Amino acid sequence: MKRTFLQIIVLAVILLAVCAVCRAATRDTYMASFPIGARDVRAEDIRFSDETPGVVDLGEPEIKDGWMRVPVRPEHAGETFIEISDGADGEFGLLHFEVNRFGTVYDGLTGGFSGDSIALAAFTAFCLTVAAIMYHAYRGANGSAFYAYGTMYAVGFALFSLLTGLTMLEVTLRHVFQPHTYSMLSAYSTISGASWRFMMLTALPVLLFAAAMTVSNIALVRHEGFSFKNVLGVGIGLALTAGEALAFFLYSRDFSGSEWQGRLWRTLCNVYATGFAWFECMLIGAIICGIKAARRDPPMGADYILILGCRFRKDGTLTPLLRGRVDKAIAYWKRQREETGHEAVLMPSGGQGADEPMPEAEAMRRYLVQQGIPEENIVTEVQSRNTFQNMQFSKALIEQRAPDAKVVYATTNYHVFRSGVWARLAGLSAEGMGSRTKWWYWPNAFMRECAGLMLNHIPQELVLLAAMNLFFGMLSLVLE
Repeated sequence: MKRTFLQIIVLAVILLAVCAVCRAATRDTYMASFPIGARDVRAEDIRFSDETPGVVDLGEPEIKDGWMRVPVRPEHAGETFIEISDGADGEFGLLHFEVNRFGTVYDGLTGGFSGDSIALAAFTAFCLTVAAIMYHAYRGANGSAFYAYGTMYAVGFALFSLLTGLTMLEVTLRHVFQPHTYSMLSAYSTISGASWRFMMLTALPVLLFAAAMTVSNIALVRHEGFSFKNVLGVGIGLALTAGEALAFFLYSRDFSGSEWQGRLWRTLCNVYATGFAWFECMLIGAIICGIKAARRDPPMGADYILILGCRFRKDGTLTPLLRGRVDKAIAYWKRQREETGHEAVLMPSGGQGADEPMPEAEAMRRYLVQQGIPEENIVTEVQSRNTFQNMQFSKALIEQRAPDAKVVYATTNYHVFRSGVWARLAGLSAEGMGSRTKWWYWPNAFMRECAGLMLNHIPQELVLLAAMNLFFGMLSLVLE
């Protein structure tokens, strides 16, 4: 992810340099637009009365389709107001321009400036290229490198960048070909409201996902009974639906007040939308990575097959969930022996809970022996209490026996990606494979995995959220 971040910074610098060069090459080409409407005015009758002469020089106006367009050339740094009049009705409009020390003309009425179309095109190129960079980072994460927070960020925010870039492409084209009807103020509003537009573009799949989670949880409660963890998906589905509805309400209501009160209101709305869009990106990234991880099959050639434990029955037999993990590991072990002749070591991992008659690893070992796995091919790890310790303690045992061993791990499909993240954090290079579970159990369990991933990376995620809110919030406050 550091390389991806560096590529984005380099891209931003390059595009800023391109903007600077193009701006220098088009210094005297700002074209101001002013609505004439149905007024019968001829271009030769237009008169300009400059409050502060010497700031700008106006060229010959052109009138077409109810609009007056006039070229503006900078002369000296400063600010000026220019009255527009004609020979018949006198004054009928006012222009406002500022020129900075670099010779850039700012149009106070429309928000336009010299080279604004180039800046929009550059920002559009930035968003679309960032989407491509992030997608390439996601696609290029192979092997154990796939199991990382950076992979999750890349796929989630690649979608955000893509949709924002496509929106900006429309904005840029409209401003280039219809500058008099689509001003930079409209473009600023679109940029600062990118999170809102992202929410609207993803509203339908989000609502369908919320409905699917609710259906899944109803089935789960029917099979396993009511508990907080069994209705987590319903809560998340309601939160997603309420979040979309609240955003629609905030953006659709009229606001009355001063200009700065209006800016503050729009800023608060955009900050809310940004926070929600951030959560959507994290959720989308976790879902896509989780599904891809669940479908991956590690290549043959493993020296150790780590089996992650979970609760088993009090009589020592395995639950269907745990048996599925062990059976997945056995199937890999047999297929590798048949294809390569290499017999891997199976390593059940899991300590003993307070209400368990033996360590989880021992219960799995007994099942492996019953399935015909030779005792010499089994090594147990009986100290771990959670997934991170599964990886950490197993890594220590493997390094004692074979420091350069290739490792794969078996768990349930919804748990593969998060387990791989913990393996990387523990310093264990390993790829995962997932056993199947009931359709009504998978979505809710997978959602718990997504929540666990986000909760265990809160500081980094808060920094990203703060950066997004600062960017879009400041745009709203300053430009709209």
